[in-house]
Amino acid sequence: MEHYCGVFGCITADPWPTDLDVAQLICRALIGLQHRGQESAGIVTSYGGVNAKDMFTHKGHGLVNQIFETADLAALKGNLGVGHTRYSTHGGCGSNTTAVQPFVVDTVHGLLAVAHNGELINAKKLRREVLKRGVGLSSFSDSELITQMLSLSPPEDPDDWPRRIKQLIESSPLSYSLVIMHAKKLYAVRDPFGNRPLCIGRLNRIVNCISDNTLPAIGWVVSSETCPFSSIGAELIREVLPGEIVEISSKGFKSLGILGRPDDTPPAFCIFEYVYFSRPDSYLEGQMVYSVRMNCGRMLAKESAVEADIVSTIPESATPAARGYSEFTGIPYVEVLCKNRYVGRSFIQPTTRLRELAVAQKFGPYVDNIAGKRIIIVDDSIVRGTTMQPMVALLRNSGAKEVHIRVASPPIRHPCYMGINIPTKEELIANRVELDKLAEYFGANSLKYLTVEGLKEAVSERARTERELGHCTACLTGQYPVALEW
Repeated sequence: MEHYCGVFGCITADPWPTDLDVAQLICRALIGLQHRGQESAGIVTSYGGVNAKDMFTHKGHGLVNQIFETADLAALKGNLGVGHTRYSTHGGCGSNTTAVQPFVVDTVHGLLAVAHNGELINAKKLRREVLKRGVGLSSFSDSELITQMLSLSPPEDPDDWPRRIKQLIESSPLSYSLVIMHAKKLYAVRDPFGNRPLCIGRLNRIVNCISDNTLPAIGWVVSSETCPFSSIGAELIREVLPGEIVEISSKGFKSLGILGRPDDTPPAFCIFEYVYFSRPDSYLEGQMVYSVRMNCGRMLAKESAVEADIVSTIPESATPAARGYSEFTGIPYVEVLCKNRYVGRSFIQPTTRLRELAVAQKFGPYVDNIAGKRIIIVDDSIVRGTTMQPMVALLRNSGAKEVHIRVASPPIRHPCYMGINIPTKEELIANRVELDKLAEYFGANSLKYLTVEGLKEAVSERARTERELGHCTACLTGQYPVALEW
């Protein structure tokens, strides 16, 4: 299976600007999408040919800057390409690059490269169907499964790649955002529910220029998020719509149509893209993620205000929500924790002392800002809850008079089967401890979550999009967009 990832594609305009290095541009974009995956990354480029000698590939494990040296990028020739950065999951892939994307397969119609973000909810069923047709699979990756399904020729018109993509969409309702490269074209695809983000951008000659349609584009890009655009000289054109297939060539891009959802059900864009996953400077549904997180903080304050001296946060993803909470209540925002930026992701520690040491290594207290204060500490979400206890203890030991926890999202109670590596129900703190006992469990004076209704309102209030709004809240409510298949 695949999980939370970043995908990116680029194609140059015709005539091809000789000073535009596609591999370098894709690498820069993947660095901008690094928050969507830190386990592995890959880039595939081409001049538009369909033979093995026409396609250039480099993949590896680790961060983007560790994988792509100058010589590696110089070897990635071509005027179009796709890139991928992969989230570290419990499955992992060790030193084996089999599961590292983009996937490249040699078909009877030439080489095909695919980058995928998401997780197929009916992967087991589709895997059985592919194997029955005599196709071998080298991994349990949904992305390889998608690649092989695209390679199976429709008998009526074997060269019709848009038809192949349409058949894929019809065979699986979610979850996927795809960038597909074949010959001289890229295809950008979202599942009919629009569960994962995907957008199209225009490459300009002048970096960070204001849009000027009188200037010719030097290329087009497709990306999981808009956040890399400013660093590569691109501007957002629009999002790929749920169920849409967009064809991108050196001449520009065009929509090949939109496939509807079963029984006219609403879209199901992952609401946690707003809460935590997307970078705060990205735009989703016409609104900046940072602004939505501030709105979540305002809504949280509206629902669960409490008297205190300062509002603060656990750096850094919850900072916008804390500022929104502060703005609504008038309680000043004050930093209480200094984050050590050279410490990686936290690991679950088996003892209280080790958990406290892990927090102490990652955060240092601003004692003068804490001592004698009643503190509201805002977090964006609580999953396992393994670090909140030592975090509260750190504030208490630094002299905090009171500690009130406010969470800018509802309790997470259910696993996600659409691309987010959420733990099992038994591991989730909201299922292990009664909500009215959580404050005591963490050592805080009080704890309140944002309600599901409050989160939906905060996310939808300022959205600017022509399409129908709809968000997946399955990890919060257990109501999945479609019936799960096992």
